[in-house]
This record gives sequence, C-alpha cells and structure tokens, in this order.
Amino acid sequence: MFTGITLFIFVYYCPPWPDSIDPMGKHFVLSQQAKGAIAVFLLAATWWVFEVVPIGVTSLTIGVLQALFMIRDPKVAFKDFMDPSVLFIFGSIVIGMVFTKTGLTKRIAYKMLSIVGEKTSRIYLGCFVMTAALSHVMAHTAVAATMFPLLMAIHAIYSDNDQPTKFGKGLFIGMAYVAGAGSIVTLLGAARGAVALGFYKDIMNVDISFFELTKYMFPVGWLMTFILWGFFMLFFKPERSRIPGLKEKAGRMYSELGGWSRQEVITTIIIVATILIIALKNFIPALAGLHKTGILLCSTIAFFLFNILDVDDLEDIPWNIILLFAGAMSIGFCLWETGAAKWMAVNWLVLFQNSAPIVFILGMAFFVMMMTNFIMNVAAIAISLPVALVIAPYLGVGGEVILFSALVVAGMPFLLLVGAAPNAIAYNSKQFTTGEFFLWGIPASIILMAVTWLAVTVIWPLMGMEIYVPKIL
Repeated sequence: MFTGITLFIFVYYCPPWPDSIDPMGKHFVLSQQAKGAIAVFLLAATWWVFEVVPIGVTSLTIGVLQALFMIRDPKVAFKDFMDPSVLFIFGSIVIGMVFTKTGLTKRIAYKMLSIVGEKTSRIYLGCFVMTAALSHVMAHTAVAATMFPLLMAIHAIYSDNDQPTKFGKGLFIGMAYVAGAGSIVTLLGAARGAVALGFYKDIMNVDISFFELTKYMFPVGWLMTFILWGFFMLFFKPERSRIPGLKEKAGRMYSELGGWSRQEVITTIIIVATILIIALKNFIPALAGLHKTGILLCSTIAFFLFNILDVDDLEDIPWNIILLFAGAMSIGFCLWETGAAKWMAVNWLVLFQNSAPIVFILGMAFFVMMMTNFIMNVAAIAISLPVALVIAPYLGVGGEVILFSALVVAGMPFLLLVGAAPNAIAYNSKQFTTGEFFLWGIPASIILMAVTWLAVTVIWPLMGMEIYVPKIL
C-alpha cells in the first residue's frame, strides 16, 4: 500500500523532468499534469498487482486522484468511467450470464466434452481452440464472456468444490491469453486492428486490406495458441490426467437436457443476430454508422423484454470487474491527453534510433506490449506507431513490419488484468490472484516476444513481407 503511495508522492512532487526529443528535433514537454498522470499510473499498477484493496476500488482511486490533484477536470476523468468500451464489457458479461441462466452453457459444455473425451490435455486444447476460433468472428471480450460460464461448468465436473486447482488456473488464465491470440487474426476480434490500419494509411498513405492482415496474422495467432497450450500443460499440468467415464457422462447429461426450451431458442437468436450485425458493419456501408456498443446493448435490452433476465439478475453482475475497466479507461485517457504517454514513447524509441533494425523492431514491440498492459491497446499503438514509422526509414526498416509486430503484441497483454477484458473476466472465476496472473505473465510475455522475433525474421519474410528497405541517408 505504502509503496504505491510513495511512488505517487515521489513522482508528483519531483522537480520537472527533461523534455523528450524525437528524431526530427521536436520537443515534448512533461507538464505537471502529465507527471501527475504517471504518478497515478504507478500507484494504480502497484495496487492492482498486489491487490491492496479490491481492484474496483483501485480504479475509483484513479478518478479521485485526478480530481483532487487537478490532473484532469473531474467531469472528464469520471466520464471515462462510462466510456462505450466499458459498457461493451458490461453487455458482454450480460451475454455470459444469459448463457448460464438459460442452460445454453451446459448444453455446449456437455456436447464439447462428449467430443474431446476424458483426457484433461484434450479438454485444455478443445477450450483453447474454440476460444481462438470464436475470436476471429466476434470481439474477444464477448468471446471471453461466452466461454466463461462454459469453463465454469467444465471445472465443476472436474472438481467437487470451489477451491482453486491447477486445472482451473490453466483453464481460465489460458482462455484469457488465447482470446488475445485469436483476436489478432482478423479485424473482427478487436477494435485495435481497424484503428491501427487507419493510422497506417494516414501516415504512410498505404491501404492494407482485411484479408492481407489476416494472411500475415493467421500463422502467428495460431502458433501462439498451440504454444500456450504447451505452456499451460507444462506449468499448470492438471492434477488428473483424465476424468474416467466423462465422455459417457457428458453424453448422458446432454441427453437429459431434452429439447431446446423457448428461452434457449430466443437467446440464441438474439446473440447470433447481435454478433452478425457487429461483424457485418465492417462490410456493409449502411451499417457502418452503428456503434458496436449500441448494438451489443440492444441484446441486453432484448433479454429483459423477453423476460429472459429480470431485475434480480442485475445484482449478479460483477461490478468489481466493470469498475476495473472503468478505471483502466480513465488512466489510459489521462496518460494520452496529458501527453505523458507520448513523452514515454519518444524517450523509449529514440534509444533505438542507432541500433540494428531487428533490435529497433523488437524494442518498439516491447514498448507496445508493456503499455498495453496498462492502457488501451489502441492508445498504445497510437502513441508508438507515428514515432516508430518516422525512425524506421533511417534504419532501413519497412513500415508493414512495424505495424504488424505492434498489432501482435498489443493483442496479448499477459501481465495485468486491466490489459484486456478477457483477463478480468477470467479473474472472476476466483481460481487465481492478480499476483499469480502477473507472475505467470512474465514467461508468457517472453514467449510472445520470441514468437514476434520468429515472425519478423522467418515467417513474414517467407510470406513475402518486405522487412528491410533502403535506408534514408
């Protein structure tokens, strides 16, 4: 607790820090408000990792400090707590609740278990493959909310009590990690891809298509999925190698569910329609103006209109998780709007302006990977891409490799719950602590950087990507 407070006080009251200077000679001043943003950022990160208070309360602290120390206008700081992205997470969690309440979760879980069989290694693989595949066609937040009750049902069959197990830790942390790996493959998995392509077009005047992005990201996303399966089999090897009789039991339990109920049918129609509209808005101009959060919240309203949910269900929503992401949005915007994030990005990237091209690429990727654990991945890309794309030609590095390597690491924040919604949703299982998540995120992040290096040096060149270009002298 005092470590976080001490970091805040030290940074906030420290004398002014020197400007950061980009390769073009432009100065970026670190204002008192920007320094305050970094101070809040350090306190929040410390408290989140060590779970000093409930994670939602740490988020409230973020808003309070911005208001009390006049880092940002209180109206702005607290408005971020109801950002559309936060409400999108709310809507995704409601979908997960509906899956559980209507019995669709058990129906899907029993069918999957009857297919994958009794080996816990195959159950891991089946859950991870399903998560990654779904993340190609729907937002990874919604995928995590959909998979969460399914994994809870599977773990309930594996263990008779609510105590954490190695299998449970691997199942839920793995789901969060793999949702990120799957989401990088298409533009439908998360907003970061479309935003990054827009930035790239504005800066480089090059248009990258949906299918070109998928072409380069597909092998990387699925390579990470299978590597993560091996990672969790190694470090979270289930206590039981198999669950005897599970296949027959799952088949029998599926049969006992009987025919589909009216609620299950209506729920399925609402969810499929919601996912379809969100997916098609990228291809049909008439739907382009519809905001994905508005579409998703229509499903929430529909669940109440058709009496699938009632007012009592609102009490079951994990507001601790909602507040967690509300605070993450607030600190992300705070770092962005005060200029603190830009100051950090320029200071970091200029360290590599005279280094070998591969070192520069991985250095930029490392910065994005670290920042995306604390702020929105869209913001992490937005602050680093422009600087990196200015430096790249002087080192003989192609623009595309900068873009795609940033997108790979931005999709997989393995250290903190606030890095991505699936991380926070998985935490709701109570199978692991924030400290455990952070600890195991370190080797997972090292693996991610190794895979990024492999993509840059081997995979993408074989696929025809131009990694190196003539240097600008």
